[in-house]
Amino acid sequence: MHFIFLVIIGAAAGFLATRMMKVETDVVTTVAIGVFGALIGGLVLRFLLVLTGIAAGFVGAVLGAVLLIWLYQTYIGKR
Repeated sequence: MHFIFLVIIGAAAGFLATRMMKVETDVVTTVAIGVFGALIGGLVLRFLLVLTGIAAGFVGAVLGAVLLIWLYQTYIGKR
């Protein structure tokens, strides 16, 4: 059940992150960005999740996805 929740939150976070960064991606890439962003954000903002609950997890997922898009555009996308 935790995995399904991660995919749902990751899809939403990926959608928001790709729109914030003005990146056009397909559905699979958007979900992947969101899920990996959720993992990154979850690790970085772990203490915030404990303090404020599920809303912090969503914020962390969006921030992690934005960071992942920025890293991709900066280091991989310019090749």
